[in-house]
Amino acid sequence: MTRTAAVNLNALAAVLIQLALAGLLPAGARAASSDAAATAAATATDASDNRHRIEGCITAAARVYRLPPAMLVILLNVEGGSLGRVSQNTNDTVDIGPMQVNQIWIPLVAAHWHATAAAAFRALRDNFCANVEAGAWILRHGLDEAGGDFWQGVGFYHSHDPDEKERYLRAVLRQAIRLQALAVRPAAAVHSRDAPAGQLLGQASLLTAGVARRN
Repeated sequence: MTRTAAVNLNALAAVLIQLALAGLLPAGARAASSDAAATAAATATDASDNRHRIEGCITAAARVYRLPPAMLVILLNVEGGSLGRVSQNTNDTVDIGPMQVNQIWIPLVAAHWHATAAAAFRALRDNFCANVEAGAWILRHGLDEAGGDFWQGVGFYHSHDPDEKERYLRAVLRQAIRLQALAVRPAAAVHSRDAPAGQLLGQASLLTAGVARRN
């Protein structure tokens, strides 16, 4: 990837992160309101702090595990999780939190964090940054296992079953296209001087076209 392409992809990621925040913040506010001490309404300062914390967690996890931030945002949208959410699967496992981390990863995540399994479960369920860190770590495992095949590695985040993996990649494609369309006008407004909308769309195509080629 050229330096210009990398800069433009980072600009797209920034737009997608902002779009993701709108859906994630209410979940964070609900989790915070369950605390005994949270009896007053959240202030604008609290919301701003949460917003920066969420964005910081996404970008930090992407940087540590050498991932496109936009891909983490897309996976958050594909998974459709939220803080406190534990989803039952047909195979008697559960998926946990915003990135819907499957419970089979709990022992490995606990070892990764030097924590107990119970503590890891609670963090995955109730802490956005911990959940995204674990999700990014798991995605990096998939990418490394795929030996350089980026989209194969993304598919591994969900399943190693060929049919399940292909269905997941189609869902990734749908979300990438949806977020690409939503980003057009914000991108033009926010990045008009350094990343025109046309360039952002071109970089979004790096995400969408790669998945499309696999279907």
